[in-house]
Amino acid sequence: MMSNLFSIFDPTTNFFNMSLNWISTFIGLMFIPYSFWMIPNRHYMIWNFILNSLHKEFKTLLGKNSFNGSTFIFISLFTFVFFNNFLGLFPYIFTSTSHLTLSLTLSLPLWLSFMMYGWINNSNHMFSHMIPQGTPNILMPFMVMIETISNIIRPGTLAVRLMANMIAGHLLMTLLSGTGPTMPKMFIIMLIIIQILLMILESAVAIIQAYVISILSTLYSSEVN
Repeated sequence: MMSNLFSIFDPTTNFFNMSLNWISTFIGLMFIPYSFWMIPNRHYMIWNFILNSLHKEFKTLLGKNSFNGSTFIFISLFTFVFFNNFLGLFPYIFTSTSHLTLSLTLSLPLWLSFMMYGWINNSNHMFSHMIPQGTPNILMPFMVMIETISNIIRPGTLAVRLMANMIAGHLLMTLLSGTGPTMPKMFIIMLIIIQILLMILESAVAIIQAYVISILSTLYSSEVN
């Protein structure tokens, strides 16, 4: 029976017309109480070290004019995307970040709030970003158009980058695993080794993509101050 290759990414599981796959988005909430009642252990100390490092890096990127506590927005974004990326590697758990429905929902409100704040409070600063310093007069209209277009597509590039990177690895692993039943027994061990290496690569991609979307959101926020 023929089926669409991308059907494995569709949230089709439902219960009384309620999609169950999207419940995986909230599985990360189960890890929050863990840090409150358990004695601090290595897992807790490593996670605390990661969050402190992110806080210092985001604070540096935002600059001295940033509001106190503004880094927690991007730390929360990193944590949310990280948990959803990583949990998608487990069997029978839907990867919600592989859909534009979620990734665009994260990037679009952030970008829109940055733009509204920048144009309302720092209009001159936003206009100065449209034309780089030293641009010839004849090229100024074209530079304004180019900068405007590049600014508008930012939420789309954030969302598509996260979605494409999460789908690519999962799709490759699915294609390779589908060849297992028809593959000679002597190549099965090689296939298993390749799948293990791909799983390690996907674990690294899950962390990197969470860091990329949070660091780019921080950079976009720093431009409006």
